[in-house]
Amino acid sequence: MMRAPGGWRRFLILLPILCFLPYFFSVRELHQSTTIGDLPTKRTKFDHLVLGPAAGQGLPNRLQCQGSKALNKTKFSTSSQVPNFGEKIEFVTVFTIYNSTISVRADEKASNLVTVGNVSYSKEERSMAILNTFVNFIQVTMPQSNLVILTDPASDFSISRNGVTVYPIQGEYSRDKLMLQRIRSYIAFLETRLREVSRRPEHVNHYIFTDSDIAVVDDLGHIFHDFPNFHLALTFRNNKDQPLNSGFIAVRGTVDGISRAKNFLQKVLEVYKSKYINASRMLGDQLALAWVVKSHPSFDIRRFSKAQAFVEDVGGASVLFLPCAIYNWTPPEGAGQFHGMPLDVKVVHFKGSRKRLMLESWNFFSSSSDISDMLCLVLMSGRTKYDF
Repeated sequence: MMRAPGGWRRFLILLPILCFLPYFFSVRELHQSTTIGDLPTKRTKFDHLVLGPAAGQGLPNRLQCQGSKALNKTKFSTSSQVPNFGEKIEFVTVFTIYNSTISVRADEKASNLVTVGNVSYSKEERSMAILNTFVNFIQVTMPQSNLVILTDPASDFSISRNGVTVYPIQGEYSRDKLMLQRIRSYIAFLETRLREVSRRPEHVNHYIFTDSDIAVVDDLGHIFHDFPNFHLALTFRNNKDQPLNSGFIAVRGTVDGISRAKNFLQKVLEVYKSKYINASRMLGDQLALAWVVKSHPSFDIRRFSKAQAFVEDVGGASVLFLPCAIYNWTPPEGAGQFHGMPLDVKVVHFKGSRKRLMLESWNFFSSSSDISDMLCLVLMSGRTKYDF
């Protein structure tokens, strides 16, 4: 058999790389391919979006994209399409600003600036930009909803937005204790709402407790109508050690719903303090959630292997388990299997270093006004590490 010339062999080896290169480009240069020097290197965080091929191509019930255009756009619901039963939804998040009393030199401050689009942010300004973007998405997809920000009374920040209330709650908001304090703040907030609804049982507000680095991309009001018998809702994934994510907790705003949800979270808090206090900076709340649920005698953990909603009684509360794939979808980082984005995704969670992607996504949506196209941008950017 004749051997192919050496040049041809080198060309065939390089061919897959050459075919792949055009998929990497900045969001500011959507129609230009990059050079080899722009390609990601291991553990590099980028100061601009780097787009690659959209995962899930050809798979059923997954978003299909051609560039930044969605090919199978879903008709996302709006508040006007969701039945109105006189019940409102309040989003609740915990947020604080860590103010430094140490003066920072001008050159050090400049080196910490991060630019997204035409705006440069300091560390504190980044946090506020994320919070404002969180509010923006809610006000687009659920304009009739209100937002409550639970915070440290000593935290020095202000936000003037319609439908947004800052609610100080005393506690320990240091970085090392923030996840522990978050559960305490949720419980304290529910106690105040329990007193209010006990006086006015006909006045029902449902509550969705979330991280502030999420984008609500579809109306969530249907949860309380489609599943009428749950007290609180959690999101789950097929993960043996951390099957539950604490970034999304829904509570039915009735006396029974608030009371049982509060009692459930108090059990989680007790387990957190007794078993996982060494993980108080992060993950401890999720480990405690999983322990409370999995320790219930009748609970079958195999139900977490299928991305289908189900209701189970746990510790005196009726708990609705919602799949993260729809209600808490996170763009994966780095290697690993990735099967794309479900067409009916309702919440995108920009964890960790995906914060730039959240801001860039809002900027893209502001210019396009198309949720589906924006989700293509997220899908094509989701496996890259960014700078904050």
